[in-house]
Amino acid sequence: MTQRSEWSRRKFLGTSALGILSLSACGSQAAAPQVQVDVPQGVIDAASGLRGSSMGMLSQKLYSESANAALDRSIQAFAGATGTTIENSLVQADSGDMVAKTDAEVKAGNARDLAFFTDSRFIAQFHNLGDLTDVTDVVEELRAQFGEPAAETKNYCVFDGRWYAIPYHFIGVGSFFRKDWLQGKGIELKDAYTWEELRDIALEISDPAQRRFGWGQTVNRSGDANGFIENVINTYGGAISSNDGLKVEFNSPETVAAVTFMGDIYTNPKYKPMLPPGIESWTDSSNNENWLAGIIGFTRNQYSVYADSKTKQNPVYANTHPFIDGIGPASDRPITFGQSQAFVVFKGAKNPDLAKQVAKYLASGTPLLGVAKEAPGLVNPAWDKVWDSDPYYTSGDPAFSALRKITQQPLPLTTSTGYAFPQTPSSGQQASVAAYLLTDMMQSVVQGTPPAEAVATAHDRMVQIFEQQGLRQ
Repeated sequence: MTQRSEWSRRKFLGTSALGILSLSACGSQAAAPQVQVDVPQGVIDAASGLRGSSMGMLSQKLYSESANAALDRSIQAFAGATGTTIENSLVQADSGDMVAKTDAEVKAGNARDLAFFTDSRFIAQFHNLGDLTDVTDVVEELRAQFGEPAAETKNYCVFDGRWYAIPYHFIGVGSFFRKDWLQGKGIELKDAYTWEELRDIALEISDPAQRRFGWGQTVNRSGDANGFIENVINTYGGAISSNDGLKVEFNSPETVAAVTFMGDIYTNPKYKPMLPPGIESWTDSSNNENWLAGIIGFTRNQYSVYADSKTKQNPVYANTHPFIDGIGPASDRPITFGQSQAFVVFKGAKNPDLAKQVAKYLASGTPLLGVAKEAPGLVNPAWDKVWDSDPYYTSGDPAFSALRKITQQPLPLTTSTGYAFPQTPSSGQQASVAAYLLTDMMQSVVQGTPPAEAVATAHDRMVQIFEQQGLRQ
């Protein structure tokens, strides 16, 4: 199909089972692997009846090229050890049309056998489209071996009591301050700040003459902006939908208050000194680039920016203060519960048995450790016992302890307005975010639309999307 030409493709051809197979980096890969990737004999035995078979895999691109390369090495090791052929393609999840393209492949009978996607963003959409198979058997097998999965996966991967996605790895998401900039101003380092504190600190640490800009968060179309906008709205007491995910409830006084707060940051001349040039047109990689260049003092991101600074020995790593997130007037703590990458097996998969074996193999052991070491804090175990499987996870970085607590914290997190997060997975909510209704709303505010009017317009557009998803309003 034509759309596959948009995705990078890697094909791994297994030729023989070698017992325990260890591979090293070769060719043009920039960084040598930190972990020898082993394929245990038990994995080889479980796949013995699949020798000579093949499958296709679709991987959501991680914002760490070295982590993507480490995943490739793990897949290559499995293919070589089991005598199978695995074609792995990377897909950019923030393109806006990824779900539609993948669904078209499934409906045409051309889908890859296995894929992984961010659970909170995509699984409900694929389930609502009827694209996924029940994988409860795989999850129960992993649960017996590795204990409980990350708390949020039980919300986003389960429908009607059955698992339709297999937890793969927990994605580190957090906020980051330039520690040295704060200390230079005598500002306390804390685990969380109110959003107003974050804004005011960002202004205080800014010095445009020294190319120091405190605020490194865009509202332009991007996954990072979507997450930022929705989180501020939630902490202010608003939400896109009802807790059951069925009804749009976006247009509320709390949402208007949150949008007013955010809009003021980008339109009030008072805050202009803390905004880096071009922030209004940033994409998902821009805050990473500006953080690593030492230009911005605060950003909110996946741990890709943290991972890159550590693995590339960027001096900003030693000057990074990771913290949980911002707090709004409707919450007494950050509404941060993270998200995971989760494997799905599409309906019509030509080799579901091989797909399930690959998923189980990649979720633990050296296949996961290799990826995790290439992306510190970004890629973390999704299963309790995997956290204790290697000293790296328990003592490899100061940020890991906090990340583990997030994966295991009791959920839901509630607001004074009655919302409980994570809410029931909603294809309408996920599709509304993927359509960039939140960022379009904020762009209209930046261009002069009153916040109440912008929120009302976004609400109406969300109603249309919910109804397109079969959720009548």
